[in-house]
Amino acid sequence: MQSENLEPVNYYVGIDVGTASVRAALVDQLGTVVAYAEQPIQIWAPQPDHYEQSSDDIWAACCIVTKKVIQGIDIGKIRGLGFDATCSLVVLDSHFQPLAINSEGKCNRNIIMWMDHRAANQATHISGTQHDVLCYVGGVMSAEMQPPKLLWIKENLRESCWEKAGYFFDLPDFLSWKATGVTARSLCTVVCKWTYSSQNGWNDSFWKLIGLEDLVTEKYAKIGNEFLIPGSPVGHGLIPEAAKNLGLSEGIAVAASLIDAHAGGLGMIGASVKGHNLPCENQPITSRIALICGTSSCHMGISESPVFVPGVWGPYYSAMVPGFWLNEGGQSATGKLIEHIVQGHAAFPELQTKAAASAQSIYAYLNGHLDLIKKSLPVGFLTVDLHVWPDFHGNRSPLADLTLKGMVVGLTLSQNLDDLALLYLATVQAIALGTRHIVESMQAAGHHINTLFMCGGLSKNPLFVQMHADITGMPVVLAQEVESVLIGAAILGACASKDFASLQNVKRKQTTPASVGLYTGCHEQNGESWESGAAKPQGQKIL
Repeated sequence: MQSENLEPVNYYVGIDVGTASVRAALVDQLGTVVAYAEQPIQIWAPQPDHYEQSSDDIWAACCIVTKKVIQGIDIGKIRGLGFDATCSLVVLDSHFQPLAINSEGKCNRNIIMWMDHRAANQATHISGTQHDVLCYVGGVMSAEMQPPKLLWIKENLRESCWEKAGYFFDLPDFLSWKATGVTARSLCTVVCKWTYSSQNGWNDSFWKLIGLEDLVTEKYAKIGNEFLIPGSPVGHGLIPEAAKNLGLSEGIAVAASLIDAHAGGLGMIGASVKGHNLPCENQPITSRIALICGTSSCHMGISESPVFVPGVWGPYYSAMVPGFWLNEGGQSATGKLIEHIVQGHAAFPELQTKAAASAQSIYAYLNGHLDLIKKSLPVGFLTVDLHVWPDFHGNRSPLADLTLKGMVVGLTLSQNLDDLALLYLATVQAIALGTRHIVESMQAAGHHINTLFMCGGLSKNPLFVQMHADITGMPVVLAQEVESVLIGAAILGACASKDFASLQNVKRKQTTPASVGLYTGCHEQNGESWESGAAKPQGQKIL
C-alpha cells in the first residue's frame, strides 16, 4: 500500500471480530502484515438456535489484541484504524449501556449473534409480506438479518428491552462508535443487513408493514439516520478514552467499517494474477467470486449493473467495492459443520491421540489418512457410497430455507478412523457442492464468474480448497497474504487516513504479489502431493 508522498514507515491497524475470536494486524503501507494477535471471545447458547455475546467482552478483546500488535512500534507512525465484524445485533440503552436480549435479564449478554435463528418465525412473516425491499435480499428475508431480530425483541422482550433500547447497532458500527463516539452507520451494514437503500434511504412502508412502525415515528434514530461510505473517516478520529484503551494516539483516523466477509472480499478480489494463465486474467473484476470461509462461508460476486439472483442476497450498491453492485451468497455452517461432524464421531478421541503424536492438527492428520487409504483412486472417489446434505443449520443460499435439516446417506456399522475420515471428506464435498449450487445460480441470473478467490480459516485446508476446485470446475486462487480479512480492515484504516485517495487506490498501491496457490481440477497422473504443489507458487498445481 505504498504512497508516493510517504516514506514506507507508516502503519495501519486492522481489527477483525469473528465468531469466536478477535484478531488484529499491524500492516505497513506496502501491504505487509508486520504483527498479528488473536484473543478468544465468549459465546452463550442458552437454548437451541439462541447465540449471544457481550459487547463489553468484544471491546476488551479488541483492546488486548491491538496493544499486542503495536508493541515496539512508534505509535506516532500508526495512521489509521479499520474495523470489520460479524453482522451481529448489538443493543444498548439510551445511555449507551448494554441491554439484555434474553429473558434472564443478563445485560452482559447484549448481542444477538449473526447465526442466531430465534427470529425464524418473524423472518417467515416478513417474507410473507412480499414487500418490494425483499427483491434486494433474494426474495426471502433471512433470520440472520436484523429486521426479524428487531421484531423478535419487540414481540418477546417488549418491556425489558424494546422500550428501553436507545440504540440498535450492527456490530461493525458499534465498534466505530466505541472508537469515535459517533453513531453514524456504515452503508455496508445498513444496506446488506437492514434493508436500507443507498439510493432511496429507509422505506417507511416496509417497517410499518412488518410491525415496527415506531422506528419510523422516531425518524430511525435508534437504527441510524447518518451514513458513511466504508473507508471514509468517522468523526474526528479516535477519542481519548478509546485511545487509552487501545494504546493508540488520540485523533488517529478511524474508518467506517465493513462486515467481516466484505472485508475479506475487499482484501483479495482485486488481486493481481498475471502470469498464471487464469481465465480471469485480462478480464473484468466481475469474472471473479470471493469465497470467505470460516465458521460459515460467504460468496461475494460483483457486477457493474444490478443482478437479481433468487435466494441470494443483494444486489447491494457500493456495499463492498465502490461503484459496483454486490451479490452475497452464503452457507450458514461450514467450518462449524466440519467441526460438528468430526468431533461428534466415536473415533474422535483416537484421532486426537494420533494427531497429537504426529504433531499435526486433526485436519492435517485426516487429510494424510485419506491419502493413505485412497490407493490408486482419486481421493474424491472414496465417498461414492457416502453422501452428506450439509444444511444442518438451514440453507442460506440459494434455497433460502432455514427450516432445512442436515442428512447423511450411506452409513454403515463402522465407527473406526477410516469411517471418520470418509465422513469428513463427504462433508467437505457437500460444502463444495453447495458453493457450486450458489455459483451456478448466480451465473444463471447473469453473472459471468470463472475464477474462485478464497480466504479465511478453511482456505488453509488443502483438501477443502481442492474439493472446491474439483467440484466447481474452476481454478481456486489463494492470496499470498493469508489474512485477507485483516488486510481488508487495514485498507479501510489506510483510506480513512487520507494517505490514499480511495479504497481502489489503496489496493492499487499494494506492491506484494497477491496470488501464490492455484488449485485446478483433479488429475493425479503426476502423483504430486498437496505439500509439494503448495511450495511452487510460480505455477498451477495439478493433483
